[in-house]
Amino acid sequence: MAEKKQASKTVAQNRKAYHDYFVEETYEAGIALYGTEVKSLRAGRVNLKDSYCSFKEGELFVLGLHISPYEQGNQFNHDPMREKKLLLHKQELRKLVGLLSREGYTLVPLSLYFSGNKIKMALGLCKGKKLYDKRESIARADAAREMTRRVKENATKGD
Repeated sequence: MAEKKQASKTVAQNRKAYHDYFVEETYEAGIALYGTEVKSLRAGRVNLKDSYCSFKEGELFVLGLHISPYEQGNQFNHDPMREKKLLLHKQELRKLVGLLSREGYTLVPLSLYFSGNKIKMALGLCKGKKLYDKRESIARADAAREMTRRVKENATKGD
């Protein structure tokens, strides 16, 4: 029996996470949402910018994730900043507790996407960057951009 490959549609990405942290490992987690939150996600009304993950009573929650209220939701809308539970296997949760106990590590949401009809969140096990690391990353990106610009410039001159 052949397995169907499900298409995934990215709803939101946390670009700031790659600027502020070194992403060492990534994990995929389900997220427990209400119906109006899912409808708002389908409309792309979500912000991952200042979100982070935290353990409470052995369960993992995402904090700071802003899902705008659904316009047609009236009294069924929920608080846009409420804590949302992340769904992971018990052994993954135990592993993450151990990894996060190390100094300087945190769990940051990297992206939110649909996998089939389910909503998934990519989480990154991250270590914070120092200011000089951020400057170095910016300088490296600028150099790469400059090289591609020069290559294109030389290619058009040869024509």
